[in-house]
Amino acid sequence: MARADQLKALLRAYAGNEDAQFSAIALQMAADAAQKGHIRLAAELKSLIEAGQARHQTQPVQALRPTPLAQPKGELAELLTVQYPRHHLSEMVVSPEVSVKLGRVLREQRHHERLSGHGLAPRRKLLLIGPPGTGKTLTASVLAAELRLPLFVARFDSLITKFMGESASKLRLVFESLKNTRGVYLFDEFDSLGLQRGSQHDVAEMRRTLNMFLQLIEQDSSDSLIVAATNHGDSLDTALFRRFDDVIRYDTPDERQIEQLLRNSLALLGHPGLVYSELIAAGRTLSHSDIVRACQDAMKDAVLEQRPHVSQDSVLQHLAERSASLKHMKFS
Repeated sequence: MARADQLKALLRAYAGNEDAQFSAIALQMAADAAQKGHIRLAAELKSLIEAGQARHQTQPVQALRPTPLAQPKGELAELLTVQYPRHHLSEMVVSPEVSVKLGRVLREQRHHERLSGHGLAPRRKLLLIGPPGTGKTLTASVLAAELRLPLFVARFDSLITKFMGESASKLRLVFESLKNTRGVYLFDEFDSLGLQRGSQHDVAEMRRTLNMFLQLIEQDSSDSLIVAATNHGDSLDTALFRRFDDVIRYDTPDERQIEQLLRNSLALLGHPGLVYSELIAAGRTLSHSDIVRACQDAMKDAVLEQRPHVSQDSVLQHLAERSASLKHMKFS
C-alpha cells in the first residue's frame, strides 16, 4: 500500500497541476510496490503512468512545461543548474555498504524533526569518493528524488575565475542559496577541476577557492544536503574528511553487481538464452555506467536491425569495445 506521505504529495501535485511532480511520485509508488514484491501491481502502475505521459506528449510544448519549484535567478543562474530527478534508490546497483549508508542518510533526513527534538542533526554533508562512472552523480539524483527536493549542480566553469577573490565571492553566493532554498547541492570533482587550467595563477585561485569551500561547508548550518564528489580520494588530505558527516566510497562493480546491471539494462529486449556468465566475464573492470551504455548500444542494434531481442554477440561486442577504450585511456 502507498504511504500516507506519498498519497498527500500525489494529491498536492494533482491540485497544483504539476504533471512532472505527479508522475515522479507515482513512479516512486510503483518502485516501492516492486521493492515489496508486488511485481504485478508495480507493472500496472508503471503502464498507467507511461500511458498518461504518452497522451500528454500530443499536447503543445508550452502546456507540458512544468512550473519549476525553484529556479536560480540573476548571477546565481550562472553558477547553479537545477534538475528534478526521477531516479530512486531501488534502481541503483551498488555495494551493500553504500546501500546501507544511503539508506541511513534518507532515514535520518525523513525523520529530521524527531532527531532535532532530541538535539541531534541528520547527516547532510556527504563526501563521495570513487572512480568515474560508479554512481556518485547518480547518488545525488537519488537523494533529491527520494526526498522530493531539487538537485542543484554547481557549475565550476563559471565559479572559478582568474580574478583573485571573485571565485570565493561567487562560492559564498552559492552557500547563501543553500540557506534560502532547501535542496541537494552537488559539487562534482570539486578538488580537481582547477588542475585543468593552464596558468599557475589559475591553480592558486582554485586552491584558495577549495579552502573557502571547505570553510563554508564547516560553517554551514542550513537544511540543505551538500554532496561533494571526487575521483581522487587517495590524494585528499585526511583532515578534509572531518568537514563531512559521512564519507561514502564507490568502486567498480563486482560480479553480482555486473549481473544485476546487465539484467536490469537488458530487461526490455533481453533474450532468455543469454549466457550471463560470458557477459559478466566481459564486463569485469568496467564501471557501472560503461556496462549500462554497452547494453543500451546493444539494444539500439536490435531495434535498428528490427530484431525482437538483443544478441549475445552484440552485447559482448559493445562490452569489449568499452573495455578496449578503457585500456587505451590508461596507456595513452
